[in-house]
Amino acid sequence: MNKATVIAALMMGTGLVGAQGATAENLTIERLVASPSIDGPAVQGLKMSPDGKRITFLRGKEENQAQLDLWEFDVASGNASLLVDSAKLLDGGAEELSEEEKARRERNRAIAGKSGIVDYFWSADGSMLLFPLGGDVYVLPLGGTVKRLTETPEYETDIKFSPKGNYVSFIRSRELYAVEVASGKEVRLTEGASATVANGMAEFAAQEELGRFTGYWWSPDESKIAFEQFDESKVLVKDRYEVQPDGGVVALKQRYPEAGSANVTVRLGVVALADQSVNWIDLGDDMDIYLARVNWLPDSQTVAYQRLNRAQTRLDLVFAEADRDVQTTFLSEESDIWVNLTNDLRFTSDGKSMFWTSERTGYRHLYRYDLSDGSVATLTSGDWVVDSIEKYDADTDTVYFSGYKDGPIEKHLYKLGADGAVARISQEKGWHDVTVGEGVFIDKFSSPEQPPQVMVRSLVDGSTLSAVLANKLDASHPFHAYASSQVKQEFGTIKAGDGTDLYYRLYLPNDMQAGKRYPAIMAPYGGPHGQRVKYGWSVDFNDILAQQGFVVMVLDNRGMWNRGLKFEGHIKNAMGTVEVEDQVSGVNYLKTLSFVDGDKVGMWGWSYGGYMTLMNLFKAPDVFKAGVAVAPVTDWRLYDTAYTERYLGLPSAPGNVYENSSVFKYVDNFNGKLLLVHGMADDNVFFDNSVKLMSVLQNKRKPFELMTYPGKKHGIRGEDTRAHLWHMALEFFNRTLK
Repeated sequence: MNKATVIAALMMGTGLVGAQGATAENLTIERLVASPSIDGPAVQGLKMSPDGKRITFLRGKEENQAQLDLWEFDVASGNASLLVDSAKLLDGGAEELSEEEKARRERNRAIAGKSGIVDYFWSADGSMLLFPLGGDVYVLPLGGTVKRLTETPEYETDIKFSPKGNYVSFIRSRELYAVEVASGKEVRLTEGASATVANGMAEFAAQEELGRFTGYWWSPDESKIAFEQFDESKVLVKDRYEVQPDGGVVALKQRYPEAGSANVTVRLGVVALADQSVNWIDLGDDMDIYLARVNWLPDSQTVAYQRLNRAQTRLDLVFAEADRDVQTTFLSEESDIWVNLTNDLRFTSDGKSMFWTSERTGYRHLYRYDLSDGSVATLTSGDWVVDSIEKYDADTDTVYFSGYKDGPIEKHLYKLGADGAVARISQEKGWHDVTVGEGVFIDKFSSPEQPPQVMVRSLVDGSTLSAVLANKLDASHPFHAYASSQVKQEFGTIKAGDGTDLYYRLYLPNDMQAGKRYPAIMAPYGGPHGQRVKYGWSVDFNDILAQQGFVVMVLDNRGMWNRGLKFEGHIKNAMGTVEVEDQVSGVNYLKTLSFVDGDKVGMWGWSYGGYMTLMNLFKAPDVFKAGVAVAPVTDWRLYDTAYTERYLGLPSAPGNVYENSSVFKYVDNFNGKLLLVHGMADDNVFFDNSVKLMSVLQNKRKPFELMTYPGKKHGIRGEDTRAHLWHMALEFFNRTLK
């Protein structure tokens, strides 16, 4: 959208909004953070029963949306009902989590801050559901009553059904166990765990940075389990201090692999269920690797493991016989940028072929391999990105996948038929997260006009069959009272310095006055594997800022996600370079708009966005006058190996990559206003990052403002805390930019 279009749309929209807004209610920070959510009712953990007749999901009660219960939706009748009330199983008490489980949930963003039933599984035959609660394991036979499988003082985590549903497996005290569902007989499958050795678990780096939250995998015939054993004895022990709300300080020794330091060492074993004998698979001479993914071939005799080198520039897919020391590297992916991991490996049930996605052309696309001779067929191509394989239908030889063929800010479901043609199934313009079943798919859909809804839709033509959660923006919706005063949003593109299109989302005050110029705020994330500009629903702090008279731009700069490997690779060994250039380009565009005051521009961001705020304040002080940096990384030497080294390499590598990517090299330039915010129990971006910055700014006599949150981790969660943070940030911008 060009400048003229933006201004015309703005002026047309202003009159309408102004007329409606005379009696409209303005969204407040208190309402933004309060329950029920301003977005309307929400569900998570959507799954479809194997027979496609039921859809199950997790949802909290209106009075406590953070504690989740298990629900089902009957596809035929269109009725939803409560299956398991977590409060009843807990006898009305609060769930007590182990420290390890708290940390796991914080790393798993999907369940961070949630309690109750946070995960569950269907048995393969669809007759039972399995879920953890309060550290114990429960099964629910459909039509029956909940059965408790464990009742121990220890905490059971990472529970799973075996492929045929005869067993349930879990981790207890860093060892792998299985229990027979029918008899309740329990067996311990591994041994040797200690304070530094764990069996069947995913290490910190795998969970936090590689997207792998499990450390064991059942064979299809239930006879064996492949499992990871990691030894973290050589991992750096950091003294971490959590300052709590009562003023107490909790001193923790946490093994944390800072960039350049030792990672865990990993082994991959296969344990037989019958006698607990273990065969160890040779992972190669180089032990400084990541065990990226593990799968089984349909024959239950071969383990497929993915081995990623520490530099993350080579990924090997290796087929290893489970009972013998025989293995073959089936394929390798190499890149001088980095190799992005996926969960897209799919074997056909006959064991003759497999599906795989690769970025070998610069864009992730679908490939099919013949397992007998290794020959490969290219299934999709073009300057667009496949997101993930959703399902393969062998009867029709059809692959269903999600992706961005219609542009990077829309996500859709597509099918690839036997004729090689790609057809879009999802219909509405917007963002579709899908789960594909038999003949139907669950569509979690939103657009700027439609809050997130969950619909059951046809795999044939995408038509709607029923609504799990319609979430209509009607008189009963929480946002209805504020809809007529909703700030105007515009989407468009600008050019980066190299001519690349950069997508933005613009939030505009809804009561703009002709001839008036408004201060502007950039609100990026900016980091790798992130995307903020989506054609989907969004009501957040940016709306508050716009409502209070700021023009807000969210701009996805080079280095971010879903634009291809070259677009991402701009930050290879160069964090804090093109991201800053592109945000400045965004400001330069705003300055061409007659209603923007280009001398009053700020920025706010969280995590990598906090780092972006600091880098822009320090590297472009003539552009950015004020910024709010929440939980920022300040020195990449303080961040973990798997993330940091993927983008910057080792700190010991030639050149000054880490120095150039640190905020401290540019502090002397800073002459604006800064509000620095950090949780004092952050176990992701350690508080050390902000402490180091405080000291440097003080020693250089650079004034800044500071807010720390006792007991809060990286997400700084809680209604009161979030309200405090947003009020403080708003007051800061009102004071420094108006």
